[in-house]
Amino acid sequence: MFGIVLVPMLAVMWLSFFSQEVISFPPEGYTVRWYVNAIEQRQFARGFVNSLQLALVATAVGVSIGTAAAYALVRAEFPGKAAIAGLLLGPLAVPGVVLGTALYVLFVEIDNAFDFQIVATLPGLIAAHALLTVPWTVRLVMASLAGLDRAAEEAAANLGARPWTVFRRVTLPMMRSGVVAGALFSFIQSFENLELSLLLVGPGKSTLPVEMLNYLEFRVDPTLAAVATVQIVLIGVLMLVTDRFVSLSRVVS
Repeated sequence: MFGIVLVPMLAVMWLSFFSQEVISFPPEGYTVRWYVNAIEQRQFARGFVNSLQLALVATAVGVSIGTAAAYALVRAEFPGKAAIAGLLLGPLAVPGVVLGTALYVLFVEIDNAFDFQIVATLPGLIAAHALLTVPWTVRLVMASLAGLDRAAEEAAANLGARPWTVFRRVTLPMMRSGVVAGALFSFIQSFENLELSLLLVGPGKSTLPVEMLNYLEFRVDPTLAAVATVQIVLIGVLMLVTDRFVSLSRVVS
């Protein structure tokens, strides 16, 4: 199982060092010039900055909404609770192309009805990516809340702490692992997303996956493998650092 998961990534990292421009086996030699070429391509740097900014904002929005929704779904009882939970987790089951097409049609209809442009704008792209981040946060925070012992919260309330104080000083620190894990997976989903970005991106705001696809239209060389390797290493380091402070296996499993 680990081999099936890791072999494609290792193959991409290996390809990024091939010396020949047209990929073939066996390799003629090894070089790092494709990494230099990736750095010299301004569109990659611009796309990386745009993807980073977009992922950070979408993660902040999605984690805030998802954490509040998960807390309400676990701790409160109200009509339609199961339906709302299914609605919030629904985007996980919808293919990215279908979701992107649906959002594009929705934004066009809003533009036609209210003369308010959302397609090809940064707010529209942020809203679409936030829609991707909410389900991950809801799922992981709900898993974290389900395993909490409420004795500490009840003790704080019995000692006179107000509900907001109990949540801020007791509940939130206890559910930190779920929130951090939700933020990590939300960031990765937004940063690596292509389907939504390809349909909703605006001029001058292309993300890194879109820029990589545009590069592929004109050239086929290991430069894209070099860019993908940098992404893999970046996300791997991010996950290791996060797991150092919050045990991701305890929440994800």
